Amino acid sequence: MKTRLGGERSFRRFALITLGIMTILSLLPVILIVIASFTDENSLIANGYSYFPAKWSLDAYFYMIKQAKLITRAYGISFFVTITGTLLSVLFTTTLAYPMSRKDFKFSKILTFLVFFTMLFNGGVVPSYMMWSQFFHLKNTIWALILPNYLITAFNIMLVKNYYQNSIPDALIEAAEIDGASELTIFWKIVFPLSTPVIATISLFTALKYWNDWVNALYYITKPQLYGIQNLLLRIMDNIQFLKSGGAGEIAGAAMVDLPGTSVRMAMAVVGILPIILIYPFVQKYFIKGVVVGAVKG
Repeated sequence: MKTRLGGERSFRRFALITLGIMTILSLLPVILIVIASFTDENSLIANGYSYFPAKWSLDAYFYMIKQAKLITRAYGISFFVTITGTLLSVLFTTTLAYPMSRKDFKFSKILTFLVFFTMLFNGGVVPSYMMWSQFFHLKNTIWALILPNYLITAFNIMLVKNYYQNSIPDALIEAAEIDGASELTIFWKIVFPLSTPVIATISLFTALKYWNDWVNALYYITKPQLYGIQNLLLRIMDNIQFLKSGGAGEIAGAAMVDLPGTSVRMAMAVVGILPIILIYPFVQKYFIKGVVVGAVKG
């Protein structure tokens, strides 16, 4: 017995040390980006990226403050798209997964097949672009950043469906039906409240996709007023002159100064990932349970 306990403790120590090392290695690139954003531009050009820069500087952040209007608007677009898209995605995903999870629903297998089919095949980029831009006329609208690609994904639907089947007792639903509850009442008052782990999980997945998305704007947006923070960062990386001119001349009288180009890119990267870093700890406790239970085959 003592030998077994000693082996378990040794394994736990080994696992903790291994995970600690992997965590540190994962954080090193992020730390380097943060340090680079506070590094003097000339030092970056002369010495490259370093964890111990020769000279520190706040020029990148001072310049970002000067361009606060452009950056604030991009932040607002990203927040609106992420929050709205995530809420709609959770609503549609959970409501579609519910009938698929019910064994007494005769079309559940057909729905499951149709959803699973979309995981294997899709129409491609050109048909999708034609559908959203010419049929639905979403080009250069805020909905072009919300509806295509991320609103409903087959993976999330299957994850929620399996969670319903494995975590919501059939007896509980049957008892509600005996009491005269409608399907809508069962879903909103029983199934949905008991699905917090998987809802938090798909919310995190979806929010990350929306926040980091730059493809939809690349395809469907040509107005700089609708650029989110990721697309603003992309424009800066492609051409630093975009920020110098205040977003294609949107900020009148923008001063043409020597822009700390490389450090600004790093500062923008820090600004882009900061909200996710702040939000993740609040949903992390639900994340593992939602993935593990939802991934089990129903």
